[in-house]
Amino acid sequence: MTGLPIRISQEVAEAVAAGAPVVALESTIFTHGLPRPRNLEVALEAEERLRAAGVVPATIGVHAGVPTVGLTTAQIEELSAADGLDKASLRDLPVVAALGRHGGTTVAATAFLAHRAGVRVFSTGGLGGVHFGASESFDESADLTTLAATPVTVISAGVKSILDIRATLERFETLNIPVIGYRTRHYPGFYITDSGHEIAYRVDTPEEAARVIEARDGLDLPQAVLIANPVDPDKQLPPRELDALLTRAWAEADARGIKGNASTPFLLDFIQRDTEGRSLEVNIEVYRGNVRLGGEIATALAAARNEA
Repeated sequence: MTGLPIRISQEVAEAVAAGAPVVALESTIFTHGLPRPRNLEVALEAEERLRAAGVVPATIGVHAGVPTVGLTTAQIEELSAADGLDKASLRDLPVVAALGRHGGTTVAATAFLAHRAGVRVFSTGGLGGVHFGASESFDESADLTTLAATPVTVISAGVKSILDIRATLERFETLNIPVIGYRTRHYPGFYITDSGHEIAYRVDTPEEAARVIEARDGLDLPQAVLIANPVDPDKQLPPRELDALLTRAWAEADARGIKGNASTPFLLDFIQRDTEGRSLEVNIEVYRGNVRLGGEIATALAAARNEA
């Protein structure tokens, strides 16, 4: 039997083969995360900024049933405008592929496909994690277990603010996933620079991050390296405002009986409406910062490989 076909663009394949810097980008940010037309603008801007820095972008998604590493501009435009797309995590990839559907790939699916294509660095916005009440509901993102078995490097601004950050950090520890702050030991909280939780390690340059990644690979360890890159303090939502906002959002969800998988989109939409769109701008700033840092780390990795 042959494996499921994955389409890798010629540009990405040639860059990986040559040891040039490449950064993977997920597609759910423009298929599910941002409203139109900002979704397409942000997706294309991320690619343009990486190219301007000498880095090859590898936007990943499922197009007409084909998991694709390096979507074309036309494919990104099509997925950005399509209605009813599947939100494809790793468990969904074979189903979406077999049925010939379009899909935006989550962190888990994007990390898996990036690794299959030989792409070592992946920039995203926020990670999934442990939901509040998971001790009873077992509601935990597939991002966690996938990253425990996928040796990529993921740059994020922490886990989404609506999640149980303390429990998520505990799970990272249990799963042997290293969490490293970029120029900080305070774990970011996506919309805010500091979630209130301290982490053990920090790196201060892309070159330091590259050395950690090379050491992980040298030990042949299977897990991802997580680089926690906080949003600029001047761009964050005021922390006290966010605390009050989350309290109102959870109260509204409880009053409406919204639970399980429906909680995340409801809470994120509540935050966007309550802040009159300011949270959306923070979201975009978070993504821009992570794309930039991903490009810098990918460049440092490529330089280290060339020197070796």
